[in-house]
Amino acid sequence: MNPLKKLAGQTAVYGFPTIVGRLLNYFLVPLYTYILPPSEYGVVTELYAYVAFLMVILTYGMETTFFRFSKKENIANSVYNTSVISLLISSLGFICIVWFFSSSISTAIGYANHTEYIIWFAWILGLDALSAVPFARLRELNKARRFAILKSVNISLQIGFNLFFIVLCPWLDRNFGNSFVGNILHWFYNPFIGVGYIFISNLIASAITLLLLVPEIMDIKLNFDKQLWKQMLKYALPIMVWGMAGIVNETFDRILLKHLVTEAEHPMVQLGIYGACYKVAILMTLFIQTFKFAAEPFFFSQANRTDARQIYANVMKYFIIICAFIFLGVMMYIDIIINFVGPKYRVGAPVIPILLMANLCLGVFYNLSIWYKINDKTMYGAYISVFGAIVTLILNFWLVPIMGYMGAAWATLICYFSIMLISFILGQKHYYIKYDLKKIGLFTGLALLLYFISIWLNVENLPVKLSINTAFILFYLAVVVYIEKEVFRKILKKSND
Repeated sequence: MNPLKKLAGQTAVYGFPTIVGRLLNYFLVPLYTYILPPSEYGVVTELYAYVAFLMVILTYGMETTFFRFSKKENIANSVYNTSVISLLISSLGFICIVWFFSSSISTAIGYANHTEYIIWFAWILGLDALSAVPFARLRELNKARRFAILKSVNISLQIGFNLFFIVLCPWLDRNFGNSFVGNILHWFYNPFIGVGYIFISNLIASAITLLLLVPEIMDIKLNFDKQLWKQMLKYALPIMVWGMAGIVNETFDRILLKHLVTEAEHPMVQLGIYGACYKVAILMTLFIQTFKFAAEPFFFSQANRTDARQIYANVMKYFIIICAFIFLGVMMYIDIIINFVGPKYRVGAPVIPILLMANLCLGVFYNLSIWYKINDKTMYGAYISVFGAIVTLILNFWLVPIMGYMGAAWATLICYFSIMLISFILGQKHYYIKYDLKKIGLFTGLALLLYFISIWLNVENLPVKLSINTAFILFYLAVVVYIEKEVFRKILKKSND
């Protein structure tokens, strides 16, 4: 099978439950932003930023390491056993430590009255970390159907319990609070928990998902290979450092924002607005996330082919074509898409194009990272990501006090562009790939040009504006098809054959 066609198929297979599930999950954002004030949604934004950072530490690169080591002959089962046992021990240890120090931790991050949040998140993180390698094994064994079902169940449970606790239970409490129904309701529902039910819903979903993964977990044998584990850690720890630095780049703006904005500017309100508008970049984020699911095992599987570098170059070109199209699509219809969030949050709309381009740069960086992963030079990834983290921290401390959440958005874009550029330069030195830079520049530049023309036209009549912008999108697609017509002709020919 054509390798690009295979990657597209894998992206679709693994991406479908992720896209559908996350789309449904993202539909909770309107629920939150239409019901919760920005200050309360700021709590959700901040705590999940901590979760993203800690999740990298708790998985410590074992997912990528599992893919790499399971390709070696005759040790696949041992790699799986060792990975799962390692994560089991570390996850249980983490839960115990956080539970013991929960009061101190909650005070330190500004939630002294909500120690329960810390305990709930300790369990969420521990359960999700333990699930990481079993999910990776399903991908490695091409058990796409089971992978898709379990991912869909996880997200469906989160959505279902959110709707139950955030919408149904408050409605029942308001209308039947003093009745028999109300008495039953109060056995398991406390209105004072409020936003905490978002976290409880996550915890329930994570616990049930892990239970559904019991067949994969029970498949291990208790033969922990200490020597293999040391080799895996040597490969994995730079990935963890890279991941930690990457998460600093991705989420620390939301952790720092409330500390860098003055009380007069309502930091939790700004954090809530920024977090909600960050979600509007949903399509770009979803595409990159689903691409990553399929790309990592795909890149490793193609590494020994004689035409591997050409495959990687083609993947990059089509990846950017799609990302530029997503950027254009979101910004051409932003007047409609912005209704995704509540009216109080829409003031943050100017961050959306900045964050979309930032995520495009991040996606390119993920593509470029193949050179140090397949050459076992993961330390380079750590160096690049640490540099990016330093840039993120410096720019946030500089720009956020001046510009608020707009400063955080610009810091994100500058950071991702910097690490993308550095990774490209180093990659061309250590693992040269002849990327089609002319076409990449053309497609990206065309999308940006059409966007700026739309801004310059400043059409106020919405139907007219949408008609013009639709024409811009069709023009972009026509240019892509014209320039890539030979490729499309070959694909159609093979499909007909």
